[in-house]
Amino acid sequence: MDILKKEQLLSTRRTFLGKTVRGIGSLALASLLNPPMLLAAGAGTKSPHPEKWQGVITTPHVPPKAKRVIHLCMAGGPSHLETLDYKPKLAELHDQPMPQSFTEGQPIAQLQGRELKCFGPTHPFKKYGESGQEICEVLPNIGKIADDICIIRSMQTEQINHDPAHTFMNTGTAISGRPSMGSWLLYGLGSENDNLPGYVVLISSGGGQDQPIATRQWHSGFLPGQFQGVQFHSKGDPIHYVGNPSGVNADRQRDVVNAVNELNSILDETVDDPEIATRINQYEMAFRMQTSVPGLMDISDEPQHILDLYGANPGDGSFASNCLLARRLAERDVRFIQLYHRGWDHHGGIKAGIEKTAGLVDQASAALVIDLKQRGMLDDTLIIWGGEFGRTPMAQGTGRDHHIRGFSMWMAGGGIKGGVSYGKTDDLGYYAVENIVHVHDFHATMLHLFGIHHEKLTYRFQGRDFRLTDVHGHVVHDILA
Repeated sequence: MDILKKEQLLSTRRTFLGKTVRGIGSLALASLLNPPMLLAAGAGTKSPHPEKWQGVITTPHVPPKAKRVIHLCMAGGPSHLETLDYKPKLAELHDQPMPQSFTEGQPIAQLQGRELKCFGPTHPFKKYGESGQEICEVLPNIGKIADDICIIRSMQTEQINHDPAHTFMNTGTAISGRPSMGSWLLYGLGSENDNLPGYVVLISSGGGQDQPIATRQWHSGFLPGQFQGVQFHSKGDPIHYVGNPSGVNADRQRDVVNAVNELNSILDETVDDPEIATRINQYEMAFRMQTSVPGLMDISDEPQHILDLYGANPGDGSFASNCLLARRLAERDVRFIQLYHRGWDHHGGIKAGIEKTAGLVDQASAALVIDLKQRGMLDDTLIIWGGEFGRTPMAQGTGRDHHIRGFSMWMAGGGIKGGVSYGKTDDLGYYAVENIVHVHDFHATMLHLFGIHHEKLTYRFQGRDFRLTDVHGHVVHDILA
């Protein structure tokens, strides 16, 4: 009878712990971070109080130039022909049949079977700065930083529709469920901030058709969940339930966190599950975020001249405000900061649409470079500006279709040469024909700037060593300072 009572007691204890940890504890703080981040497996060894993740790259493979990334993702596919790649020959051939030699057998998203006509640039270009880089006049502020940026005009990707193209740009593959580049970077180097996630995402929209952005674009895939990006909302509460309910102060909340972590630790000793160590770590992070996040997100304490520089209005959720938040995140040593602006999908009305969308991002994009430079932070902050693909030199009514054979992006800071253009497309802007930069090459170059050889940052999963660049990728040394 005594043995039976003991077994019943143990069973009751296990049931209580299991239900408590998965019930009350989760309701207390799980909403402070993305649920998948809390539930995915941890990277560290089993420990009731896991230490801060330091990264698997303990000694840089090459001298690092960058400490953090700000990726300004122009979601929807900005037209290189109305932004960064001037094609006077295309203007000459406007409304004439597109030479079949360019398009025969090529992937075209929505123009298959249609009469293909050349569509000249809808806005003029001019030369900016001492470098004389040609930039469209719809981006006059980016023109003012021409001597600080490197324009790559020979980008190529492999996916012609938005969602898989975003997935390819972020993960190096169109297969969903692979780690994003921000997650790879966190896994490799860890985070330098104890009170904020190492990977933060902000989203804005406006100016054109909004393409949806899925959370898998900043997912950790098969990497442990602590390396996943965390989306901050730029309007309202930055993270759900970041504030305490009425009557709950910091000390009371600390008691809740301690109690939940103690229960998790007991369960960890019982089942030896690495998920639990990660869960403890993330509850602690969530508690610290309750103090750090509100002060971070309140840009009203910025001087008026800085608000004016960005064109930001506190609490408006705009791309401009998000750029200012990106600078504040960079100051706090967040490793990977990703800003999506959804509004670059111009299948029709591109002349007015591109002007409107560019007007929403131009000033703040340039302001971010200027602001970081004047604070002495540009040298170790890598800024990336570009979309998932470009647009066709052929007309789609009054717009342009998706295009993958040649498009443009720019980079600045973090070990990148300023005032240079790299690569080019043909006279019509269809093919990248000189110094082609594939997405895999872009990823290899980014990792190189952080001191990482892209072939050496791997993770073993299901019997195979995976990496961000898969079995491809070359560092583009010519654009490095």
